[in-house]
Amino acid sequence: MKILKEISQLQKKVEVLRPLSEEQNEELKKYYKVGLTYSSNALEGNSLTESETKIAIEDGLTVAGKPLKDYYEAVGHAKSFDLLFQLAKNESITESDIKKLHKFFFQGIDPEKAGKYRKIRVFISGSKYLLPKPEDVPALMSQFIIEFGKNPGLHPVVWAAEVHKQFVFVHPFVDGNGRIARLLMNFALLKNAFPITIIPPIRRIDYINALEKAHKDDKIFIEFIAEAVHQAQLEYIRLLK
Repeated sequence: MKILKEISQLQKKVEVLRPLSEEQNEELKKYYKVGLTYSSNALEGNSLTESETKIAIEDGLTVAGKPLKDYYEAVGHAKSFDLLFQLAKNESITESDIKKLHKFFFQGIDPEKAGKYRKIRVFISGSKYLLPKPEDVPALMSQFIIEFGKNPGLHPVVWAAEVHKQFVFVHPFVDGNGRIARLLMNFALLKNAFPITIIPPIRRIDYINALEKAHKDDKIFIEFIAEAVHQAQLEYIRLLK
């Protein structure tokens, strides 16, 4: 895949800019926290703009005329983002870690379901593929963790896309699965020194279609994620130059 070669070459330019100072790292973290929180929520229908997301996260203020749920999604995702950076220091990730990521995100929305695997059937509107039954979720998540820990010699970007895809296909929680999948994808990227990667809301339809096709052939989805990573690298270089 041509874009993977381009990504590998561009990553060398990213590495030249490192190591960063503690201050630079903190500023980048704040930048990506707002960017990823806004984009990941917007992909799921959250109505907050990027500026409003920043206000919610950094100032703790709600926005007049916007649903309170949207505010809680912004604040919750920001907490999960902070946890992601802590978890990235670990060798791998556990089921407990994933449940905690979801709990941080979902706590303000539905405390009863936050951090707990679903007990009901759920469906993805517009998809012709059925999701696993709730009774199958624990075993599937155990297998997911085993596979996550293997990282079987794939290009890091391909592996990150696979992590995202497999998690969404299990869909272990009642809601918030897409956002946790994108956090886990970024966990895989961070472990391989790639920049935080954001999927622009404007590409929502392409993203959904690529995921749907990945049930039979994941090439299009991998290319989609690779394009997003490539853009993230260019943005990272732009920011530091």
